[in-house]
Amino acid sequence: MAVAPPRPKPPPLNALRAFEAAARLGGFSAAAQELCVTQGAIAQQIKHLEDWAGTGLFVRHARGVRLSAAGKAVLPRLGEAFDALGDVTQTLRRDSAVSEVRIATLPSIAQLWLSPRLPAIRAALLETAVSVTAMEGAPNLIRDPYDLAVFFTDTVPTGGISLGRDIIYPVCAPDIANTLKTPGDLEGHTLIHDASWKDDWESWLAAAATGLTFGTSGPAYSLYALAVEEARNGAGVLIGHEVLVRPMIERGELVMPFNTIVELPRVLALETAPAMRGRADLGTAIRILSE
Repeated sequence: MAVAPPRPKPPPLNALRAFEAAARLGGFSAAAQELCVTQGAIAQQIKHLEDWAGTGLFVRHARGVRLSAAGKAVLPRLGEAFDALGDVTQTLRRDSAVSEVRIATLPSIAQLWLSPRLPAIRAALLETAVSVTAMEGAPNLIRDPYDLAVFFTDTVPTGGISLGRDIIYPVCAPDIANTLKTPGDLEGHTLIHDASWKDDWESWLAAAATGLTFGTSGPAYSLYALAVEEARNGAGVLIGHEVLVRPMIERGELVMPFNTIVELPRVLALETAPAMRGRADLGTAIRILSE
């Protein structure tokens, strides 16, 4: 009679993923955001893994958590393992018979920069499905199922392409521009803000209006494209990002009332998933996006 003793249960994969994300990102909240679950779910998964391993992976304290000695010992290899798993799944997608280009980018870039370029990509890739996902943070292209990512970054990623520096300056409707001769004339005007780039006005004024003191409060929008539309509608003055507002300036819909520009320490970068480099359809899309 065959003997079939019960086998020990393997470590729970979701719990390993939760631990790796929390350890890499420095906390349960950031891991929850990356994995699209609740912070409580992350805590529960990690407790499950600790119970399975019989050791603590984090030391809990009043201000958060820090890795235990056991957690520090396994994190590097676990990170390499999930990178390898991501590379395998990306390779499966690359070799699939379905032709698809998946692009991840900021909502503002998707609406103002990428959208006008999509018709040319579709026309050049008639047999390829093109999809766009708008997100606030850049994905991990080794693990996440995207082919291209377009985000503002401090440095161009390895294998990436710079699409231009992030240059900012005030923009507004023509009627408002006629009332603005110097930065001091901004006092009394409505200054429009973007919630994600809340330091834009301070960054520009620090360079262009040294010594001037006036309030910079004003309406804030969580969608930069909506803030741009309000500036076009004459609702106030907005800090424009060159790569996003240049077409509207060229059409005369927005005006740059001052000559002073500020170059922020970042670039708009186009990054390709490592497993997807060399694909012909992606090469065509990259050529169109970098023109």
